[in-house]
Amino acid sequence: MAFLTRRRLDRRTVLKGIGVSVALPLLEAMLPARAAEARQMTRKRRFVAIEMVHGAAGSTAYGEKNYLWAPAEVGREFTFGKSSLQPLENYREHLTIISRTDVRNAEAFTPPEIGGDHFRSAAVFLTQAHPHQTQGSDVKAGVSIDQIYAKHVGHETPIPSMQLCIESVDQAGGCFYGYSCAYTDSISWASPSEPLPMIRDPRAVFDQLFGVGATPEARARRRRKDKSILDWVTASVNELQGTLGAADRARLMDYLDDVREIERRIQKVESSNTSGEPRELPGAPAGVPDSYTDHVKLMFDLQALAFSADITRTFAFKMSRDVSNRVYPETGVTTGFHIASHHGDRDERIAEYAKINTYHVSLLPYFLDKLSQMKEGDQTLLDNAVVMYGSPMGNSNVHNHKRCPLILLGHGGGAIKGNVHLRAADGTPMANPMLSVLHTLGVDTPSFGDSTGTFDLNEPAPTTASGE
Repeated sequence: MAFLTRRRLDRRTVLKGIGVSVALPLLEAMLPARAAEARQMTRKRRFVAIEMVHGAAGSTAYGEKNYLWAPAEVGREFTFGKSSLQPLENYREHLTIISRTDVRNAEAFTPPEIGGDHFRSAAVFLTQAHPHQTQGSDVKAGVSIDQIYAKHVGHETPIPSMQLCIESVDQAGGCFYGYSCAYTDSISWASPSEPLPMIRDPRAVFDQLFGVGATPEARARRRRKDKSILDWVTASVNELQGTLGAADRARLMDYLDDVREIERRIQKVESSNTSGEPRELPGAPAGVPDSYTDHVKLMFDLQALAFSADITRTFAFKMSRDVSNRVYPETGVTTGFHIASHHGDRDERIAEYAKINTYHVSLLPYFLDKLSQMKEGDQTLLDNAVVMYGSPMGNSNVHNHKRCPLILLGHGGGAIKGNVHLRAADGTPMANPMLSVLHTLGVDTPSFGDSTGTFDLNEPAPTTASGE
């Protein structure tokens, strides 16, 4: 690999070794001399769509009354109070809360569909389209918002998009209530008939990001040598450093340190999980941590790293699986997730379920910290990102899809002001703010899913004195 001094470095420059390809973060040496062109290069928008299943405690009558999800106040002067969004206090300037939107296409349209809410909801979240009920191969939903954006910008990056998950998935065969498991196990759809597989193993994500080995066998052979991928690109690193200024050299080394640290953590997980000691998740791949928190953080680290090197600008991230009964010890709640979501409309159990919602939200600042620390020109990755987090279900106790939780984080390249609670009018489809997100990302489309129009992501709509 050759680098020439005093010549602008191409943005797609990579460090190459045997079976390894390491993309680089944006360096000053890559920026064009003209300010307008440099500004355009440093304003690339990233998009992450995160699904959390089972709705929210705040979508119940008790939860709304006690503001367990959305704050009491509409506008910019809101307080978090008891809201499960409390962990985002330090990022309120980047936070846009959109409350009371509905996901009608996740509801049952015909009698045979009744009861199948859990088994079609995931397919609806990012498509806002009603799935065709089948346990065969003739699945049909819609194109998901992440894939619409990937089609818009994916040609500019080595990987158009990536789809990640935390829970086990199995797209083969039928699940329950007449629905294929493909509906339950994927939130990302490349076409109405093409759900995309989700990657659960951080090792598989790491290898894909850095082109490690052309085959699983080649990747296994490289790992058996007990070397870091950076050991394979040492010569390229040394050659590149000789052409860079001091600031670029420091940024390059910080980035490579991040790559190595993530690789070490994955290696440590694999070593522990293959030691012969009993696992909490005995059927999970060796690279999957038994700890939910550790797993989510690793996946967030990989996403931030991919954004930093502009390997992709689009992620779909499924943080749980419908009817999962995983227990989260960090919450102090000993009831499984799905059972806790069926709280019987009892106040004390709804409050307990809110603790699980709060825990899930509390993992987001880890990701936001990463994005806010990564600079591109005079902006951060978080300034240029839209991180969308929500659920296609509202009150999980009755499996309804009204008043569903939805928030945005990031400024979308300056298009989203943040620090606001926006309460939608009754009956507003969740597809409306998603359509506006697409417009924010630069996708000019007149509609999305069952949208009835756009939704102002910056200014609260007029409300009555009661706020209803």
